[in-house]
Amino acid sequence: MTGAGAGAVPVYAAAMCAGAAAWLLAGRDRDLRRARLMLAGGAVDPEGASALWERLAAPVRGRLRREWLCVPLAVLVAVLGESVLPLAAGAVAVPLVGRRLRAGERRRERERRTEAVIALCGSVAGDLRAGRQPEQALFAAAAGTGGLGGAETDVMAAARFGGDVPDALRRAAREPGAEGLVGVAACWRVAVDGGAGLAAGLDRLEGALRAERDQRENLRAQLTGAWATVALLALLPVAGLLIGSALGAGPLRVLLHTPAGMGCLLVGGLLEGAGLFWARRIVRRGEGPW
Repeated sequence: MTGAGAGAVPVYAAAMCAGAAAWLLAGRDRDLRRARLMLAGGAVDPEGASALWERLAAPVRGRLRREWLCVPLAVLVAVLGESVLPLAAGAVAVPLVGRRLRAGERRRERERRTEAVIALCGSVAGDLRAGRQPEQALFAAAAGTGGLGGAETDVMAAARFGGDVPDALRRAAREPGAEGLVGVAACWRVAVDGGAGLAAGLDRLEGALRAERDQRENLRAQLTGAWATVALLALLPVAGLLIGSALGAGPLRVLLHTPAGMGCLLVGGLLEGAGLFWARRIVRRGEGPW
């Protein structure tokens, strides 16, 4: 193989890896549209074709999670640096990144449940003032808002068939983010046993939950600058590598093929990880349990 051909191999491989990463990031929309058109070209109607494609693509989409983007990126760096060390780093990064992404999904799910509880309080209070019975109002609100977690069906069944509504609400409150349902259960119990106004209690509870949510969002907005600083510190080593490569210094070759470079890479990676962990811990403490 000639020198030019050998030099072109890493470039071609890097281009292929970058293309694979871009394909994963793009979400394969073009392939989805093409498959739907192919399936809809025969006697199958478009809605049935779309549903069929979703069933076929669901297992693949479940396996191709976003954390697997670490693999093509690691292959790209391994090709450019002509070393297997980035492959090992990519394999280690996949579960770590997946854990981080799943934590973000759980946090968004908690927020959705909190919004659903607030909406339920307002909906039930409005229906009660409109003349509906409490059980009917709760059933309609639970069916309309959704997002209350696995015990949502228990709440709807208790409201529909005369079950123990406060107990069902307390069970639903065990879901992360749905803790406000404990207050709904207390309001319901007081209204049933003592004859107090359920709508007024739910209005006060809705106001308290909204105030807590707004306080949390304001705090998160104030911490945006701190998170931006953490992200900037994390990207500084990458920027240094890019600048070194642009100047022709070959930083990847030095880091991956010399003892001094590998030592610097190990120490720098440990310091980078410790710094990011410490900064994230400080910001998380300021942000609170959410």
